Amino acid sequence: MTDFNAMTEALVACDEDRLLEMVNGAVADNVPAGDILNQGLIAGMDIVGEKMESGDMFIPEVLMAAQAMGQCVEILKPLLGDEGLDSGANVLIGTVKGDLHDIGKNLVAMMLESAGMNVHNIGVDIAPEEFIAQIKAKNAQIVCLSALLTTTMPMMKKTVEAIVESGLRDQVKILVGGAPVNQAFADEIGADGFAPDAGSASKIAKALLN
Repeated sequence: MTDFNAMTEALVACDEDRLLEMVNGAVADNVPAGDILNQGLIAGMDIVGEKMESGDMFIPEVLMAAQAMGQCVEILKPLLGDEGLDSGANVLIGTVKGDLHDIGKNLVAMMLESAGMNVHNIGVDIAPEEFIAQIKAKNAQIVCLSALLTTTMPMMKKTVEAIVESGLRDQVKILVGGAPVNQAFADEIGADGFAPDAGSASKIAKALLN
């Protein structure tokens, strides 16, 4: 019988070798890939997110855990297709126009992916019209806007306004984040949520979907 708790513990401990061994063992035992993903891996990354939020885990460890998770997902992908489980929300994430920062955004993208979402990371310096084109192309349910400079925060507001004007606002939830961004600013520009860090981003994104 597969010990999902042990799998979760290995992921939180960033023990990639042990984790891969357990995932491969579970696959060999014909444990459904969806169960491995949800009960072993996503459950583990939820704990990683909480530990990051509380300051008990730091970015290098979170990156190691996300990398280990990614290796396991590669093993499970062909099997998940068979089970028709690729039903995570479509998430679009990008840094707004004028801003070239992407480390925080990329970490958020990894955490959202680890939470079972289909993440489309469209990069940096993204104009409002490009966000709109990508929302349509990817049929996004969540749009994550990142800004690391106070000078590019107004571009977040312009991007939200453009989404409203395009008629797509009812289709998407908008999540914002970045060093100078806070809840008050998120409320002011009409976003649905604000994530202070990558750990809380996946939790807030899940809450927005529900």
